[in-house]
Amino acid sequence: MTDTLTLTSPAKLNLFLHINGRRADGYHNLQTLFQLLDTGDQLTFRARQDDTITIAPDLPGVAPTENLIYRAAIALQANMEARGLPKMGADIHLDKRLPMGGGIGGGSSNAATTLIGLNHLWRAGSSRKALMEIGRTLGADVPVFVQGQSAWAEGIGEQLTPMLLPEKWFLVLCPDCHVSTREVFCHKDLTRDTRPIKVAAFSQGGSQNDCQSLVRSLYKEVDKALIWLKKFSNHARMTGTGACVFAAFDSAAKAEQVFAQRPAGMTGFIGRGINKAPYYNLIPD
Repeated sequence: MTDTLTLTSPAKLNLFLHINGRRADGYHNLQTLFQLLDTGDQLTFRARQDDTITIAPDLPGVAPTENLIYRAAIALQANMEARGLPKMGADIHLDKRLPMGGGIGGGSSNAATTLIGLNHLWRAGSSRKALMEIGRTLGADVPVFVQGQSAWAEGIGEQLTPMLLPEKWFLVLCPDCHVSTREVFCHKDLTRDTRPIKVAAFSQGGSQNDCQSLVRSLYKEVDKALIWLKKFSNHARMTGTGACVFAAFDSAAKAEQVFAQRPAGMTGFIGRGINKAPYYNLIPD
């Protein structure tokens, strides 16, 4: 078995996001549909002879010990120690391709990919379920990436049902702003009383992103991106708490055609929707 492993850390889109209520602990009950994409960051793991964890390069504005990649590695080390396994180390290199604060799961995906990559590299033997439990301590969106499948989610996002979604090509625009998830979920004007729906209702167009109107009012860059994208798709919407917005197309060619017309200075990417993450088969069930 090799001592080096390179994995794609996939992006995700929330095809819709309903906030069904606020819990006593401050978290929100929600419904969403996670769509994984074939586009993402790239992580390379190299096993060390000691138990040191290094990550390069540093992320701007993020303390090294607060980096979710580091926290995931430390959490897996602790889990291994608790099971009587030797503590191991790794040098981790992040090729950051996804924008931070965009609502496309970059940090959560990095954490999940780290758990999966190091579990494999260190021969830790943790199951998918065990890694999802570790992931839950790192963030609400980490478990879906560990599960490695597009999924319908409920609760605070931890109740996951894998979904087989039709293949679409997604044009994702990345407005030049960083939306604070905490700010959005704490805002007094956030809609928190949407009634739960069934999968059939989503399929029939009965869904929205409950954060979208609030974020559009707070961040004009998001509003401008959506106004432009809606010229090409009536179903264009924001993902998660933003800032990224997206539209689905039936072919890569159509998505590329629209993307080529984007206004000067507007960045983004095109990704193919996938039902399983590239690392899915690395995780023992």
